[in-house]
Amino acid sequence: MKRNNWVGIGVLAGSTILGACGSSDSSTATTTNTSTGTSTTTKACTSLPPLAKKDKYTVGFSQLWEAAPLWRKSNTKSIVDEAAKRGWDLVYNPGTTDDAAEQVSRIQALIDAKVDVIIVAPHDETTISPMVVKARKACIPVFIEDRGVDKTVAVPGVDYVSFIGSDFETEGALIAQWLITKTGGTAKIVEFEGTTGSSAAVLRKKGFDAAIAKQPGMKILASQSADFDPVTGYNVAKTLLPANPTADWIYAHNDGMAFGIIKYLEENGKKPGTDIKIISIDGTIEGTQDIIDGKIEAITECNPKFGPLLFDSIVKYSNGETLPVSMMNKDRTFDSTNAATYLPEAF
Repeated sequence: MKRNNWVGIGVLAGSTILGACGSSDSSTATTTNTSTGTSTTTKACTSLPPLAKKDKYTVGFSQLWEAAPLWRKSNTKSIVDEAAKRGWDLVYNPGTTDDAAEQVSRIQALIDAKVDVIIVAPHDETTISPMVVKARKACIPVFIEDRGVDKTVAVPGVDYVSFIGSDFETEGALIAQWLITKTGGTAKIVEFEGTTGSSAAVLRKKGFDAAIAKQPGMKILASQSADFDPVTGYNVAKTLLPANPTADWIYAHNDGMAFGIIKYLEENGKKPGTDIKIISIDGTIEGTQDIIDGKIEAITECNPKFGPLLFDSIVKYSNGETLPVSMMNKDRTFDSTNAATYLPEAF
């Protein structure tokens, strides 16, 4: 789905690099234009740059792009709404492709625009991490949200201020524990993983698989990426499920893939919740309704509404407060006993 190239644009002309390394370690470099003879001096921060205190900031937001942004749409709205509420300028380019290189270009544009602070939801840990370092060198404080970066490349508290998100490994462990309790420790499982290399997929798999491995009566028959996407979930189900006919449970890393799996099952005469049972992670309105309708057994929440905490953290940082390098939401698990109660607050 193609979207507008730039939305929610703040004022770019006149933006400044706030906290241009005041108390941060920094170095300067001078370059001379040989044709004009003019010299330009630039400053590079060698450690976490401060943020000058003021009433209004220009915030660059680099959201990762997804073809089916069920969770992402709510996450973006939370940040856009919070910027509007405070009267801050938000520079936000949603992108048009899930190519990580495209997000690299969008982050570079924010650095070139000299925004005051950057919020990044990384496409993956590897590709985006060097851009976080690059922003720090440009003396722009960075906050990471939702997905993490490679901490050996972009060091917490050095290259970025804080990570604000959910504990993906705990999410995987929570839904695994629900399954263990529900089945008494007996299940044959097919796992649909999220985007390859993303922290959400890596850690949701790690938390779930580790818990299941401790149960002698439980086995993961097959595991494959379906990219957090309903269409890909549908297509992977076409091969993965017939190849594992003894499976009685499906673990999807997000609701979107679960929707594609449900579509495949129903088109092929199978009844979700009867012929095979599904568990997921997210907590969307559609997913919660599927619990009520008996198509999904349980969902562990991944709360997307980070806007207020992110913007509060930016203010605290500008005030000189020391922030935790990691701030996590506490997520819940929903099933038939509490889904109806949760539905009004689902996203």
